[in-house]
This record gives sequence, structure tokens and C-alpha cells, in this order.
Amino acid sequence: MRPPDPRSSANHHPHPRPHLHPSTPTEPPVTRIARPRRFLMCRPTHFEVSYAINPWMDPAKPVDTDLAVLQWERLYELYADLGHRVDLIDPLPGLPDMVYAANGATVVDGRVLGARFRNAERAAEGPAYLEWFRANGFVTHDPVHVNEGEGDLLLTGSYLLAGRGFRSVSAGHAEAQEFLGRPVIGLDLVDPRFYHLDTALSVLDTDEVMYYPGAFSAGSRAVLRRLFPDAVLVEEADAEVFGLNVMSDGLNVVLPEAATGVAARLSERGFRPVGADLSELFKGGGSVKCCTLEIREAV
Repeated sequence: MRPPDPRSSANHHPHPRPHLHPSTPTEPPVTRIARPRRFLMCRPTHFEVSYAINPWMDPAKPVDTDLAVLQWERLYELYADLGHRVDLIDPLPGLPDMVYAANGATVVDGRVLGARFRNAERAAEGPAYLEWFRANGFVTHDPVHVNEGEGDLLLTGSYLLAGRGFRSVSAGHAEAQEFLGRPVIGLDLVDPRFYHLDTALSVLDTDEVMYYPGAFSAGSRAVLRRLFPDAVLVEEADAEVFGLNVMSDGLNVVLPEAATGVAARLSERGFRPVGADLSELFKGGGSVKCCTLEIREAV
């Protein structure tokens, strides 16, 4: 049972509490609203783990591609059931990580910043995703500097949070700010298990986030505390099962079903956690968010 909200009417005091100014109204409970989103996804037709470019990948471990496709299809159907629109990009042979669509670009106000990957194994993914957006009428920018899409660029209501340390670089952050027109906050990742920002931090709604503090440098933790004093802090055990690699529509938060601690914390905050099993795709170092690129159209 969820503990009662201290702001609810059942806990209302008839007179102002001593620490409040008499004219300060009691804050009403948070009402969560699901907002329809548009996503781009890529079926894992060619998924395998034939190389290792992050600590989660082990070519010696068997991968069941059929199971990966089935788990991906369930995620695709879940988004449709939640009222979201999902477009598909054709998977290309020889690009097993193309399923991790979030890395393919960053889309803000209908403007698409392409991805430029650090590792040669993924280099062809950036142009493939950018070509899809060009063919669908978006304003695009072919990047000069390394950035790995929404893997390291996460949009809040006020900022573009930008991870660096393992993949994306500061010059790529500056390029993103110039093209997308949003203020960029650079965050240093220090734990190789959390090599992309979207494995260490999630945007839940506007300027509401959750993150695993141990993934960040001391200075970046201080920045996060200052910007998001009410953030949900996630334990290492949940971060290790990619409990921060989630997709939120403001109410429903789709997350790895193994992240039970995260699910409980989200419920306490009024969100509706929805578990998904992407255990095969986890073998490539990704989960829910990695498979989901948000298309934010011009308004």
C-alpha cells in the first residue's frame, strides 16, 4: 500500500502550520498526465553480440535473436496500447546495434541532430537514421563532432542534459546547443557500466528526473543536486539492471521489469510503472529507452 500523501485532504490542518506563512496555501497533490508521444524504433532483425564496445557485451554468451525480436515486439505493442505513435526504420544487415534507436539522433522542435558514433562498429548507423529523417521532411544537421544521440542528450523542460566521458564529447555538446537552441548542461560519467547518460539518468516529466549518483563525478552530482533537488535517487542494484533506461509519458513509465526498487519509488511519486522484459537486448547494453527515439515535432 502506498503511504498517504502528506499534502492530501486527509492530512489537512485547519490552521496554517507554524513553518508556513499564513498566506501560503497548502500545495495540492500532484496529478500525473500521460501525453501522447511519437517514437522511432528499429526491429532487431539482425541483432547479435559479435563484438564488445561496452561492459555488458560478451560475444561468448549466446544470443537468441528470435527472442530479442519477440521482446521488442511486445515493447512496440505496449507503446501502441498506451496511445503513442511508433514509426519504424528498416534494419540494415551488418548493423546489429541499430535496434538501439535512441542513439541514432536527437530531435527537438522538429530539428534533427544526427549522431556521430565513437566506435567504428556503429559508424554507419548515424547516416542511416539521418537519411530516414531527411526522407520524412525533417530539418537535419550532419554532425561534425561525436555525439551518440539520445544516449547522451536528454531533454528536460529547461535544459539539454549532455553526458560525456565514454562516448559523446564536449565539442558535440556545443554543436547540439548551437543547432537545437537549448541550453546544454554537461555531465561527466565516471563508471564504465553506465557509459551513456540514458543508463544513468531518466527524464520523467518536464524538469523531474531520477538518476544513480554513483555514475557521475562529484562536480556533476553537485550540479544535479542544484538543478533537481527533488530528483528520485536510484540505488546501484536497480541501475545495474538498467532501471534508469526508461521511457516516460508523464504518467506511465515503461522500465525493465527487474527494476523493482525503481518501480516502487515511481509509484510513491504518483507515476504508473509498467514493466517490460528486454533481457536479450540487455546483452547488447541497452533496454527500454535505448530502443526508443523520441520524435519531438515542431509546435
